[in-house]
Amino acid sequence: MSRLKLFIPVFVFLAMAVMLWRGLYLDPRTLPSVLIDKPLPEFALPTVELGDRVMGKADLPDEPFLLNVWGSYCLPCLQENPILMAAAEKNVVPIVGVNYKDKLNLAQAWLDDNGSPFEFSILDENGRLGIDLGVYGAPETFVVDGQGVIRYKHIGVIDYKAWDEEIMPAVEQVRAEAGQ
Repeated sequence: MSRLKLFIPVFVFLAMAVMLWRGLYLDPRTLPSVLIDKPLPEFALPTVELGDRVMGKADLPDEPFLLNVWGSYCLPCLQENPILMAAAEKNVVPIVGVNYKDKLNLAQAWLDDNGSPFEFSILDENGRLGIDLGVYGAPETFVVDGQGVIRYKHIGVIDYKAWDEEIMPAVEQVRAEAGQ
């Protein structure tokens, strides 16, 4: 019995070492979303551009689009903005913004200073829409089909690699499924 007591710490150490070793090879940006293949949540929120104009699901594009969660406080959002601006200028895919847990005047100033790639940006000042979307923080981007169903979620900044290897293939797949 006393020999068994000596091996218990060794077994516990080995089990923990195996779990930690496995964790080193997981991608921290790969977080599951329970909303994939589910409709966007209902909302009625003002826009950043026209603070008193309320938008809802009915106002979203009826074709595949990106829903980009951003904030004026978000440095990675500033990094991805030129990529989104280029896509908007070339009409690659419609982009709708969700200004997450921000103040209207700060969001408006950020868009004035940096440019807006958005058809419009929803002001989610209290973060309720973000919670309903399962947002961890800005930036996050969703690929949404023309029926308002979430098809893909990208967590983190969109760089050129992510745009070419993740975002656009997801958009193209949604378009292909819709016959567009």
